[in-house]
Amino acid sequence: MKELILVRHAKSSWKDPTLRDHDRPLNKRGKRDAPEMGERLGRSGCEPDLIVSSSAVRALATARSVAGKLGYPRERIAVEERLFHAGVSELLQVIRSVDDSVDSLMLFGHNPGLTDLANHIGPREIFNMPTCVVLHLRFQADTWSAVGDVPGEEVRYDYPKRAAQ
Repeated sequence: MKELILVRHAKSSWKDPTLRDHDRPLNKRGKRDAPEMGERLGRSGCEPDLIVSSSAVRALATARSVAGKLGYPRERIAVEERLFHAGVSELLQVIRSVDDSVDSLMLFGHNPGLTDLANHIGPREIFNMPTCVVLHLRFQADTWSAVGDVPGEEVRYDYPKRAAQ
């Protein structure tokens, strides 16, 4: 069985209009929401075998914050440039390239790609995945190459503005 935890980066700052999109940091709300979601995930027993993040500053900051709350070593976060502005096919390529010894993968990325992916591999339609959302899917599969062919079962869908669970 494979478990995929999709996380959209926390709220980013638009304060400095001279920054490239890739370089935008988290804003005050994002810096508050990311550790809160990490704590919620920790309380749920989430223990990813591998965390992979987009190289964008806001995504990597979110990944590091969540990882810290889960006890996952921040230096072990894999940074994947292909996740920045990735569509469904690119996201699936990254997921399917993960070694099958990994059973639980946490992936930090961006919209609209994550929402599109969730609708492609998940059990229900999601209109828009908000910032810092967590979508945890379980697949009855032994290999990552099956993701996208085998339907995912929703384990958890949570986001900061939702009441703590």
